[in-house]
Amino acid sequence: MPRIIDKSMCISCGTCERVCIVGCITHLENKKRIINPSACVDCGACQLACPKNCITKN
Repeated sequence: MPRIIDKSMCISCGTCERVCIVGCITHLENKKRIINPSACVDCGACQLACPKNCITKN
């Protein structure tokens, strides 16, 4: 299952987007990140890199 981002905890740092190996994380107009579940390969790199631990498995 792909990871999900708790947008209420996201500080818009962009770390998850930078470490994503498949480029499935993009940002919304408010700079909060979102994961495209159909492109996510569930590697967990974003979850490990997130400084606020706001990324979890769905």
